[in-house]
Amino acid sequence: MERPPDLAAAIDAAAEALIGVLDSATAPHTVPVSPTQLRVLSLIMSHPNTNVNRLAELLEVVPSSASRLCDRLEAVGLLRRAADPRDRREVRLIPTGAAETLLRELTERRHQAVQAVLDRMPNRVQHELLLALVAFGQAAALGAVPADADSTAVRTA
Repeated sequence: MERPPDLAAAIDAAAEALIGVLDSATAPHTVPVSPTQLRVLSLIMSHPNTNVNRLAELLEVVPSSASRLCDRLEAVGLLRRAADPRDRREVRLIPTGAAETLLRELTERRHQAVQAVLDRMPNRVQHELLLALVAFGQAAALGAVPADADSTAVRTA
């Protein structure tokens, strides 16, 4: 089967539509933190025992920028710093119960927003979409190389 010439453009448009749906579920009036702060919380949740230096690496920013982000999250009660019991010189970043609740509720709202769109699609098309997304994810994982892999620039948050 030959690939349609505008497949990449169609996928780009669908990705933009998906971003719009997800963004609507995280509207500023429903989430008390910025998108960058949400990303920080998500990274810390998915990388237990993270310290500021590791967070800076994950965000591709300088450690002082990562530390300031953590300061803001700590000030609103979504993050706490704790000494590592194995090495008291290390300070771990720990999401609070409020952060876990926020991320869980946000995930649920996002899933509901996506489900509302899926509900407007025929079941057969939903199934085809699922198969296509799984195949796309597998293909992407095979060639997963950052676009700027040889870039040494460090961003600030």
